Amino acid sequence: MKRKVSLLLRIIVAIILIQTLRFKFTAHPDSVYIFEKVGLEPYGRILIGILELIAGILLIIPKTIWIGAVLTLTIIGGAIIMHLTQLGIVINNDGGILFITAIVTFILSGIILYLSKQDFLKRIKQKY
Repeated sequence: MKRKVSLLLRIIVAIILIQTLRFKFTAHPDSVYIFEKVGLEPYGRILIGILELIAGILLIIPKTIWIGAVLTLTIIGGAIIMHLTQLGIVINNDGGILFITAIVTFILSGIILYLSKQDFLKRIKQKY
């Protein structure tokens, strides 16, 4: 059961991360606006997109789940901080959906990391 829950959560987070890439990589006006506002346009937008793609892939590969979860927590934690300090909760009248999505993704990534902790510790014990 735990494995099925973990897989479902990993797929959800990977989909969230990967579906946002089209906005970042196509220079969608909303994405450009966000990264201009925090002073990271265009290189930060592209770099964050690449990191989100890597995190999404790492979450799906069983041996790298914990790395993907930590990377996702780091990226999304930064996004949450940017929302709270520079962007605000609502961006371009989106009703706060980007912020809510970031919070949900952060929480799910924390759960994924917690669930993968046991498997990660088992692998280390087997190697040593």
